[in-house]
Amino acid sequence: MGKYFGTDGFRGEAGIAVTAERAFKVGKFLGWYFGARQNRKCRAVIGKDTRLSSYMLEYSLAAGLTSVGADAHIMHVTTTPSVSYVTRCDGFDFGIMVSASHNPYYDNGIKLLNDRGEKMDDGVIALVESYLDGDFTAFGGKDIPFAHGRDIGRTVDYVAGRNRYVGHLISLATCSYKGLRIGLDGANGSAFQIARSVFEALGAKTYMIGDVPDGTNVNDGVGSTHIGALCDLVVKNSLDFGFAFDGDADRCIAVDANGSVISGDEEMYVLANYLHSRGELAHGKVVCTVLSNGGFIDSLAACGITCEVCDVGDKTVCDTMAKTGAVLGGERSGHVVFSKYETTGDGLVTAVLLMEAIVENGGFEGLLKGYKSYPQITLNVPVVDKMQAMSGVEAVANKLRKDLNVRLVVRPSGTERVIRVTAEGESEELCALACKIMEGKIRENI
Repeated sequence: MGKYFGTDGFRGEAGIAVTAERAFKVGKFLGWYFGARQNRKCRAVIGKDTRLSSYMLEYSLAAGLTSVGADAHIMHVTTTPSVSYVTRCDGFDFGIMVSASHNPYYDNGIKLLNDRGEKMDDGVIALVESYLDGDFTAFGGKDIPFAHGRDIGRTVDYVAGRNRYVGHLISLATCSYKGLRIGLDGANGSAFQIARSVFEALGAKTYMIGDVPDGTNVNDGVGSTHIGALCDLVVKNSLDFGFAFDGDADRCIAVDANGSVISGDEEMYVLANYLHSRGELAHGKVVCTVLSNGGFIDSLAACGITCEVCDVGDKTVCDTMAKTGAVLGGERSGHVVFSKYETTGDGLVTAVLLMEAIVENGGFEGLLKGYKSYPQITLNVPVVDKMQAMSGVEAVANKLRKDLNVRLVVRPSGTERVIRVTAEGESEELCALACKIMEGKIRENI
């Protein structure tokens, strides 16, 4: 992780860490890097979620881009995966998404995508960070010059790109959802319109919550990180299934007809077996992260499917998929990547393909047959200085791994000011004890 950019973009409190001035500089640098330095006009596409500050940052980015001669195409409120899709399919030089994903409304972020719709290369991110810190070495010691006259860029309304993405989602389905009652939770975020449009176009009767964004209620008691609201909706209305998305809809957590939560691991188990049965799971392999439950890995192994385990972050998942040739990968949090369709996690694609598996199976019952999970607990410890909080932590973790026979992952979050502690072992009690001891060590540091 860099000074500003973490595992999923530049994220922090809007107006304090993520400011209009910094957004302007990000746009200005990228417009120069991808265009002006090569004496050509480049094209960028920008999307945003529903946060109050997203409008401020969207226009600041557009101002930075156009000030150096780049054209900024504005998709307005849309999902991160839609920006990825449009960047790749419509020939843009890069894409930008304004969102803090699952964070509360007062945070915001800037996600950068390359021309393939993938997370921006680390080398370019490093140059952006240097520019934000006032390092003009790459420009001969002087700031990037502004364009003038006919060379100034323009902004273009590009809502058509979002509509084309909706058509892409609908085209993925081969089954009709007519007669099915589906609950949807838009998290008062990017998916609040798109999700309903897709499922109703496919024939489902939809029941929706999290679809009245006001700028300050994104992820507030709804969405994939507050799944209880969708559980209640499904049970109270006797629905067949439900899907909850986060603020920018790059993740999805499901709920079955009984109100039971289907985690990202369980989603991937169903999808891996679905693709495997169709001969579409290349090399019989999926990619998961160190936070996936060990039971998920063992359950897939019993089905003849192997797991390639990597570090946390959907960029890491995508990179590992590319290296291993896997076509399916993801995280327990609900980031699931299908390389056949996308180059990043997409909650709506996950929902559509889960529905395909459900409809072809005649229902959800039986799709998790053979799946098991081991006791696992995750604890988030709020901190101010993540580096200070991690001092000496690994030595304590190593001792606990030996003494309690637990699998323990302790890592600073790349998106929030917390240290995440995940313990997996023979019992909930051992996991809870390991988490409590680790929390004590972290709080001792701070």
